[in-house]
Amino acid sequence: MIRFAHPEYLYLLLLVPVMIATFWLFSRMRVAASKRFGAVTMFHRLAERSSGVRRMMKFVLLVAGISLVSVGLANPQIGTRLEEVKQEGVDIYIALDVSLSMKAEDIKPNRLEKAKLELRNLIGRLTGDRVGLIVFAGEAFTQFPLTADYSAANLFVDIIDVGSVPVPGTAIGDAIDRAVESFDFTDPTTKVLVIMTDGENTEGDDIEAAQEAAKKGVLLYTIGLGSPTGAPIPVYNASGQQIDFKRDRSGAVVVSKLDEAGLEHIAEIGHGKYFRGTNSQDELDEIYKNINALQKREFGVKQFTDYESRYQWFLVPAVLMFLLEIVLSEKAALWIRRWNPLRREEEEAT
Repeated sequence: MIRFAHPEYLYLLLLVPVMIATFWLFSRMRVAASKRFGAVTMFHRLAERSSGVRRMMKFVLLVAGISLVSVGLANPQIGTRLEEVKQEGVDIYIALDVSLSMKAEDIKPNRLEKAKLELRNLIGRLTGDRVGLIVFAGEAFTQFPLTADYSAANLFVDIIDVGSVPVPGTAIGDAIDRAVESFDFTDPTTKVLVIMTDGENTEGDDIEAAQEAAKKGVLLYTIGLGSPTGAPIPVYNASGQQIDFKRDRSGAVVVSKLDEAGLEHIAEIGHGKYFRGTNSQDELDEIYKNINALQKREFGVKQFTDYESRYQWFLVPAVLMFLLEIVLSEKAALWIRRWNPLRREEEEAT
């Protein structure tokens, strides 16, 4: 695959037909001027060192050089080849709760932003492990599958918000099932699922889902975000100003509480650990230390190499053509002069 990094420079190629038309026009004018000067044989006798062929060669070199420079400045790039890079690590899926209750501010700035900060920190520490992200509320969706491209993973983390999943609720079991479906169990790598939520499961059977995951060898870690006493969920207007708290149908303020017991049970079933989220501690860092102690296996990751620039293929010949155009004289070589048929005819006539 070929692409141009700066295609706007290709507009310089429009100069080529303009130059050709100008050269043709001046050549016609030159012929007309020579006819007005006098006899054609006399004109060639006086200008016998002038070579039309060399003049044409110089023009061709100039046009070709400008064309190559235009293409070179556009920076043609040869696109990517697929290559397999061997890496060693574990497969980690993060299941992140994006329900509205994650906007509660009992953890600063709020539960969701705290989780995203820890997730970015985790991605920054990974070396060889593959990471994927599942977002869930009333349903679960794969934000991005397992990847070793940590830069791309960070980009996806940045755009996460409570609107990422339009279905309200908290379906922890659905998130576990989605992760289990996404793991490749033919690959011998260790598989870890980290669930980051306030623990208020409202949809499905999360315990049954955890048991099925544990049977397949998936290690389950849980991070509880929030406080057992709970906190109200702020409501903001389009300008980002808080205007109220979320209320139920009776008008009472909804208080979102952390369900630690449920998250501890899930972690116990999955042979992992439970951590309570705090303002100061990085719980994902503690989990990663546990993961690093696990046996890591080698796996192959297919990656795309970057596009490779090939501007030098055009700029180097262009420079050579410009130099040759400068060195090349319009005057005919002496051997051409000796074999000039017009000159021989005039000498015989005299």
